[in-house]
Amino acid sequence: MGSLCNDCVRRSRPARSQRMRNRWASQRSPFTLAIIVVNVAIFLWLSVGAVMPELDGIVNRREFDLALSKVFIDDGQWWRLVTSGFLHFGAFHIGMNMLLLWQLGSILEPALDRGRFVLLYLASLMGGAAGALLVTPDALTGGASGAVFGLMAAATVAFQQRGVNPFRIGIGTILVLNLVITFTVPGISVGGHVGGALMGGACGWAMLEPRWMKREEWAGWVAPLAGIAVALFLVYVVA
Repeated sequence: MGSLCNDCVRRSRPARSQRMRNRWASQRSPFTLAIIVVNVAIFLWLSVGAVMPELDGIVNRREFDLALSKVFIDDGQWWRLVTSGFLHFGAFHIGMNMLLLWQLGSILEPALDRGRFVLLYLASLMGGAAGALLVTPDALTGGASGAVFGLMAAATVAFQQRGVNPFRIGIGTILVLNLVITFTVPGISVGGHVGGALMGGACGWAMLEPRWMKREEWAGWVAPLAGIAVALFLVYVVA
């Protein structure tokens, strides 16, 4: 009797793979978490790369192979526009970016559907890459900061559109404070941060409209795709 009941229980329980899918579906911000996991995994993988004496040990070989600079783009290494967004120089760098990413993703991913959130993130990342190449083309650039600034700007715009003062809830203050740090602390990519913020703000305006100003649903998909196209145009034609 006992073994029969146990068999019934086992048969009635979802398979392990199904349980994992159900758990994933129940998460409010699964793609935010996934992006963080990928960034941390890449950071750990990069941390054991061989040092490059020719660059005075500033970066190692693996970091160098992912970083962004105009000379690489001119050489046809376009993938660096994306890979540089997953490169971080030190624990503090990735820690601050991932903390902000988690906070912002927890707001934006449920407000958007998951696919549109990923597109917003990629558009902001590409906007940051384009901005970095326009302002400091010869620098060796990396980090998720452009994408994070895009999410900050998108959230700020979204609250403003809904009649909520973004400074009263803190998101506006965080954005302004980070912009002040960007322009005052040396070694920070001004173009990357500003480019990401401009891209995220523009996309957020189209994607996170207030309920009383309902736009066509397709606009929420087209806006970030158009933003990515604009970033690529700037890199190819202007940078």
